[in-house]
Amino acid sequence: MAKNKGKVLVAMSGGVDSSVAAALLKEQGYDLIGVTMQVWPSQKALGGCCSLDAVNDAKAVADKLGIPHYTLNFRNEFKAKVIDDFVSEYKRGRTPNPCIRCNQFIKFDYLMRKARELGAEYVATGHYARILGGSTKYKLQSTNYKLQKGLDRRKDQAYVLYMMNQEMLAHTLFPLGELTKEQVRTTAKDLGLAVHDKEESQEICFIEDDNYGRFLKEVCPEAVKPGPILDMKGNVVGKHDGIAFYTLGQRKGVGAHRSLPKYVVRIDVEKNAVIIGDQEDTLGTELIADHINYVSSQEPFKSLDVMAKIRYNSTEEPAVLYPLEKDNGQDKVKVIFKKPQRAITPGQSVVFYKGDEVLGGGIIN
Repeated sequence: MAKNKGKVLVAMSGGVDSSVAAALLKEQGYDLIGVTMQVWPSQKALGGCCSLDAVNDAKAVADKLGIPHYTLNFRNEFKAKVIDDFVSEYKRGRTPNPCIRCNQFIKFDYLMRKARELGAEYVATGHYARILGGSTKYKLQSTNYKLQKGLDRRKDQAYVLYMMNQEMLAHTLFPLGELTKEQVRTTAKDLGLAVHDKEESQEICFIEDDNYGRFLKEVCPEAVKPGPILDMKGNVVGKHDGIAFYTLGQRKGVGAHRSLPKYVVRIDVEKNAVIIGDQEDTLGTELIADHINYVSSQEPFKSLDVMAKIRYNSTEEPAVLYPLEKDNGQDKVKVIFKKPQRAITPGQSVVFYKGDEVLGGGIIN
């Protein structure tokens, strides 16, 4: 085994990705501490990466690798930073991305603080992304760290990491950034890890059946009350069961009016109304975003040609980025796309790229 390269706190969800991340780092000579984060008060309420089974799977992998494993209680922090924000955004008629909030506040803030308490230099996760710069495989010994897409374009997760800054990148390892999912599963099988064929975790980890409408109805019933469906002229054309069940661009649950398919084009919180229109009404070329983070920690431009995308599963499109005046201390930008985009959704994140490099991103207004 290679000589010790330093102590690493590995976030282990019990899935194949974080398990292989830990195994690779051990092979490379790092001193590992495996941790699984408990983020929800009811074990019965959760599946995926937050369940009791997931904790047990992570412990089993840690035992197989011969590394210590601990379960850390981040329930209060997760509720305050992720779940409460999720509910609040839907009450405002917006569509949040809780994975981004979890990365920003839980994994690369609270967990990084815990790593320092335990004397660890790095936090490692199973994200498919890369950190470039340095004299080691993962690092440049400088302050100019770059966040890059993972080489497996189907699994690339750099989009949900755009909020990382230089300090975070300096103390983070992404061992899977240069691997494909198939290679990760093969590695896990070759190492005899029982999770090698484990299914992917669900999209929203704290909602067991991924039914966020049901979840919101339970925890925030005032956000799920019936109201009118309006056409673009303000005419009542139907009734909805709650604005929380709708997001911009949605067709399912809207129905056909005058024999034409309709789509959600706007949500009016004050009227508790869902406004529908034709597919062309969902298109737009501009957006304003706030809570901007630049990975380099700098804003070195008056305008900048970028590639940008407006949700995790969308494609990147050419755009021009224009910085705006700060609002309550928050950076803001205007993004103008070269061609219309479908369903630019408030609450989602717009992320900016130059080639494989993530320049930053922000929350769409």
